[in-house]
Amino acid sequence: MKKTVICPGSFDPVTLGHLDVITRAAKMFDKVYVAVLVNSSKSPCFSIEERMELLGDAVNGLENVEIVSFEGLLAEYCREHEVNAIVKGLRAVSDFEYEFQMAIANKRLNPELETIFLTADSDSMYLSSSMVREIGSMGGDISNFVPACVHDRIVGKLTKK
Repeated sequence: MKKTVICPGSFDPVTLGHLDVITRAAKMFDKVYVAVLVNSSKSPCFSIEERMELLGDAVNGLENVEIVSFEGLLAEYCREHEVNAIVKGLRAVSDFEYEFQMAIANKRLNPELETIFLTADSDSMYLSSSMVREIGSMGGDISNFVPACVHDRIVGKLTKK
């Protein structure tokens, strides 16, 4: 049986922490969807198209990874696309509390769906997209935080504001 998982997130922008989780998931599963969430209650810095393009470039070479976007309930998207599990990266204990609640809710909505937690690599456990946006928008060096192949585009967008 083919094992398909999904790594959902806002990816605003993609970080080395995101890439670490995606790469590790790609080694463990047959198919990995990286799902960019469309959340109408948030005002992202990068458009959905920009986030998908940056992610696509960051995962270039990972043959079993596909970048998608969706709106609505993750549990329903997983049912419709025959996804077996959700993969979430955890940076700290505080992440676990929120993600654990989401895992239970998703399991209630889709009893066939599992959630798998991958702990962040020690090099990126402090890293978040919001921190990258803040540092980058103030002209700080984000080269140690984002994939090199998308660095210049992220910096260009963050410094235009």
